[in-house]
Amino acid sequence: MSLIVLSAFESLAIMTAMPLVTADLDGANAYALAFSAPIAAGVIGMILAGDWADRRGPRAPLYAAVIALTVGLLIAGLAPSMPVFIGGRIVQGIGGGAITVPIYVIVARVYPEVRHPRIFASFAAAWVLPSIIGPVIAGSVAESVGWRWVFLGVVALVVAALAMVGIALRGRLTDVASTAPRWTPVRFGWSVLAAAAVLALTLTAELDGAVRWIVAVVSVVVAGVALVPLVPRGTLRSAWGLPSVVLVRLLMAAAFFGAEAYVPYMLVKQYDYSAAFAGLALTGAGVAWALGSHLQGRAGQRILSADVVRWGATGLFAGIVIVGLTSALHLSPFLAIGGWVLAGVGMGFGYPRLSVLTLEYSDASNQGANSSSLAIADAIGAAAALAATALAVVTAAGTSAEEASAAQTSAGFTAAFAVAAACGVLAVALGARVRRR
Repeated sequence: MSLIVLSAFESLAIMTAMPLVTADLDGANAYALAFSAPIAAGVIGMILAGDWADRRGPRAPLYAAVIALTVGLLIAGLAPSMPVFIGGRIVQGIGGGAITVPIYVIVARVYPEVRHPRIFASFAAAWVLPSIIGPVIAGSVAESVGWRWVFLGVVALVVAALAMVGIALRGRLTDVASTAPRWTPVRFGWSVLAAAAVLALTLTAELDGAVRWIVAVVSVVVAGVALVPLVPRGTLRSAWGLPSVVLVRLLMAAAFFGAEAYVPYMLVKQYDYSAAFAGLALTGAGVAWALGSHLQGRAGQRILSADVVRWGATGLFAGIVIVGLTSALHLSPFLAIGGWVLAGVGMGFGYPRLSVLTLEYSDASNQGANSSSLAIADAIGAAAALAATALAVVTAAGTSAEEASAAQTSAGFTAAFAVAAACGVLAVALGARVRRR
């Protein structure tokens, strides 16, 4: 739990400090890269951690991931220039991406299946407090003593969290004899290719004209090709069981994170609300996510997991539709906020149960690989959706959201929410296939 809280705080705190970083290091042109580089590097970390956990147990990759995260934070916090800072963010991304995978394997090996829904519910709840106080603390530190102490301060939290994890695992985790296939450089190569595709996808919004479309299409194709050997066989055709679990996870990530980027943007641009007020929609959705996750945790195994996933995906889809209709028909912005809260409940209800199913369908030889597949689905789903929604906004509005007129802005936002809703309805349609035949 301590590492989940740390990851949440680290992510939100650094996001808050980034404007000051780019101003101090004269790196405004690399602002997007500072966020996209660690996302892409995380894909490599996920694959390495998954293979390592299956062959040697989760303890060593967990410690290695935390060390990589710490080194990345130190490099970024002490960086004299923007290129060095980006390098630190890449190392940080490898560690941050790798952390989740051994945590999932630890859950599978230490706790009985009946407790998994509640455990993953607690992971969602662990994001609530950091989402409320993280930006405030980071902003205060950055403005009072400098942005570098946001990164260096997190290092102290990492050390404390790692010590707590070591104490908690003492005598409880026994590494089992591995029957996993030997690691090969080919799988690592596919992960690097997938990371490059994710990086290109996240940067498409920075490009202009036909180049944007070409890069987006090529990146999606490359990501799809690279994804095939990194996920369970049959994922892209939604085969029953684990393959559909991974695909539905990708679609739900695409739907939620593709829409999330435009909810506060719409409230500010289309309805003239302050950024602080618009941020309440995100806070509300975060709390709602934790609530939905708590509800599925309490339900436990009394409700079929396939039903939980479909109900969650339905809530997500309905919430996005409400937000999109609000923008298209110029309805009350409070309706959009309510819709986004509903989407948060849907994500909280269905998303953790996909993690539960992944562990249920895994054994000691592939828990790491399957957990890394789920994490990769998150990353690629979010990156692809952000690129697709950005293209939708530009295409529908005829220009960027910053330069669009009121009518163009409404059309652009509506198009973005339509793309996200399409991913959501696919998740609903395929939700029943997460069960084994």
